[in-house]
Amino acid sequence: MKISNIETYPVWSGTRNYMFVVVDTDEGIYGVGECGIAGRELAIIGAIEHFKPMLIGQNPFRTEYLWQVLFRGGFFPAQRIQTSAMAAIDMALWDIKGKALNVPVYDLLGGLARDKVVCYPHNVGHQMEIEPLVESCLKTKEEGWKFVRWGLPHEGTTLEPRKSVLTSIKQAQAVREAVGDEIEITFDVHTRLDLPDAVWLCQEFEQFRPYFIEDPLRCENPDSFKTLRPRTTVPLAAGEQFSSKWEFRQLIEEEWIDYARIDLCIAGGLTEAKKIAGWCETHYINLATHNPLGPVSSAVCLHLNLSCPNVGVMEQPRMPGSWLQDVVPVQIEWEDGYLLPPKGPGLGIEFDREAAKKHPMQDMKRIILHRPDGGLTNW
Repeated sequence: MKISNIETYPVWSGTRNYMFVVVDTDEGIYGVGECGIAGRELAIIGAIEHFKPMLIGQNPFRTEYLWQVLFRGGFFPAQRIQTSAMAAIDMALWDIKGKALNVPVYDLLGGLARDKVVCYPHNVGHQMEIEPLVESCLKTKEEGWKFVRWGLPHEGTTLEPRKSVLTSIKQAQAVREAVGDEIEITFDVHTRLDLPDAVWLCQEFEQFRPYFIEDPLRCENPDSFKTLRPRTTVPLAAGEQFSSKWEFRQLIEEEWIDYARIDLCIAGGLTEAKKIAGWCETHYINLATHNPLGPVSSAVCLHLNLSCPNVGVMEQPRMPGSWLQDVVPVQIEWEDGYLLPPKGPGLGIEFDREAAKKHPMQDMKRIILHRPDGGLTNW
């Protein structure tokens, strides 16, 4: 079996773009993957066009070798744009292997380490408000989700850190009182705070017993977690912006985080994620896979989590099967707050190329946040 072609499918969902990649073989078996880094689709398409001559004619079963070729085959090691392109290709190759062998991908990764994977949704309908957030959290609790999740609020395109922290504390108190002790709370700072405000927020959140605080600091200087970690008892989660095992190294080895937010669509796909997961296990760090993306990403994250012993929770922004049903007509299954093992071979999903072509990529307006003084801050 040889790789015969690679095609990209940037798809507009009505609110944002999703980037899918299909790898074909000369035996008629295809695999599908998904890229991260929304808003940079053209750059990723360009990276894949550069990769094509390196891949066509290769044996798709050589996932480790091909990963190394794409990461190390040029003078400059791959980073986010290239590793996002690599991730989708890598996922597609694992999908091909599973289909060719007529087994689900999780069997190729070591088999089921668990029967199902707990996941959390994105709670919506708020910014600086409290009641709409509480209503959203109560709704997801009623639906059967075991977690609630929201992020650091802001006013329009302005984020004033201290006001946002104060509002977040009030929101957390209201949510905890509303959902009770049996529902887990995750809170996403989204790297929007500097160290003093991040310390303040984390310390105030201790009373609400969050499952974790996500991305309390920016990722460029992981050494800052050395200062934050001993100043709070809340579990910390980070890593969604990292593109390889090397960027995770310090946070794992110094044990500055409790949950690894591996984004399989940025960090090089399954081949790399499985290595990071094993490394985390040696430091008692559980996975909280970052998955704000589409149905293909959800399936890939599920296969990884089903095969790993050290799993905390998986991000699943919305109910599977509730969006992009025409493009991905067969999706993973959700039941009572958990994702269930796919039954089919490969990733256990289907991808409709013709349907994907009917939803071409559109320009996506992105929010750019500023402080009250006009200075730029993180989205």
